Amino acid sequence: MRQETTRSNLSRGWALDTVTLSNDVTKMMREDVSAPPPDDMGGVYIYGLFLDGAGWDRRSAKLTESPPKVLFTPLPVVHVYAVSSANMADSKRQPGGGSVSLYSCPVYKKPRRTDLNFIFSLQLRSVQPAEHWTLRGAALLCDCK
Repeated sequence: MRQETTRSNLSRGWALDTVTLSNDVTKMMREDVSAPPPDDMGGVYIYGLFLDGAGWDRRSAKLTESPPKVLFTPLPVVHVYAVSSANMADSKRQPGGGSVSLYSCPVYKKPRRTDLNFIFSLQLRSVQPAEHWTLRGAALLCDCK
């Protein structure tokens, strides 16, 4: 995705070295998606991820403590897109303001968390500091069986 975005923005001076992935967790679930992401932002929609070690507050789109006896919480659709680090300050807006931190949440293929199953990391909003979720072992799984 980084390569494709860089190629489509060559006229704007984008280089592959300066392009990074960014993401927004939407409020949509899989069945609510009826069209691809907007053309001006591009990217892809990802669905089917499960939170392990944390819960998700759909109303405020933030990490929260998982409810008792709930092992896996489905995450809403995630919009992943590429941005140039030159424009990074403009694109990293934080709606709602306040003291919101970002947790770099690892995404794994399977519940067995090894480097062979690691895919990439998503940035998830949280009221607690990132260390809180690191100590809880919060991660996203593609398959929870």
